[in-house]
Amino acid sequence: QVQLVESGGGLVQAGGSLRLSCAASGRTLSSSTMGWFRQAPGKERDFVAAISWSVGRTDYADSVKGRFTISRDNAKNTVYLQMNGLKPEDTAVYYCARTQRLLARAPHQYDYWGQGTQVTVSS
Repeated sequence: QVQLVESGGGLVQAGGSLRLSCAASGRTLSSSTMGWFRQAPGKERDFVAAISWSVGRTDYADSVKGRFTISRDNAKNTVYLQMNGLKPEDTAVYYCARTQRLLARAPHQYDYWGQGTQVTVSS
């Protein structure tokens, strides 16, 4: 079992920044990829970014490339999503998740999920 707890969401003005955290506990993450997804009301859950736990390879959705940065702290078992240049269209519930598939992008490929944290960007 892997437990994931997100934090760091909130309300921010357009152009602002937030840093999301995802604290992981339970089974070892050494062979995992950690991903961030987001879901706006009435829309599907979309891939945002992913990082391989062991070597730190990353992948980003085109919509966030250059604005968001995913990173991890192995000692703290925590994954971060630094979000800069936020736009109203970034408003969503953000979820972190774990997969054993390298840099997977599809939600169904992830087996553990956090509860989500709300990010709201005002214009």
